[in-house]
Amino acid sequence: MPNDTGVTKRVGILISGRGSNMMALVEAGIDVALVASDKPDAAGLAWARDHGLSTFALSPKGIGKPAYEAALNVALGDAEVEVIALAGYMRLLSDAFVAAWRGRIVNIHPSLLPKYKGLDTHARAIAAGDAEAGCSVHVVTEELDAGEVLGQELVPILPGDDADALAARVLIAEHRLYPRILAEFVRR
Repeated sequence: MPNDTGVTKRVGILISGRGSNMMALVEAGIDVALVASDKPDAAGLAWARDHGLSTFALSPKGIGKPAYEAALNVALGDAEVEVIALAGYMRLLSDAFVAAWRGRIVNIHPSLLPKYKGLDTHARAIAAGDAEAGCSVHVVTEELDAGEVLGQELVPILPGDDADALAARVLIAEHRLYPRILAEFVRR
């Protein structure tokens, strides 16, 4: 996406599964330089390859987090990535990795941060009796789900909702929110 000077920032997308948020970003026209995964069999990688995108896949199992992140960093550098978008990436990044990319990693999270950091966000919102849930795009910092919130979208919690029903509606909101916020972010 061009910024005010017409320069395009190249995005690397990190996924761990089917990659539905990655698909939404690609379909919105984000300049994707690389799709990377910690799971070589992630379904989203096949979709990315089928759409002509460069991919990188490596499991950290057996080599450890430092070696995995070093290889990931090389792949991101080789692809000339300038911004990283976490899209269903289910690994915690090390403090050293986050520091090396400070201010250039964003994430989509399925809650209205600062509420419900971490996992099981939908069940937690329902159990708390909240009237609404939603999703947030935030800058990644060393503290879990604590960086600057760049945008949010509210999703009502309906009577009779369970975590799966709420998750399905929040995912639709994520697909609307993430492309818009990431497009704004890469123009900074």
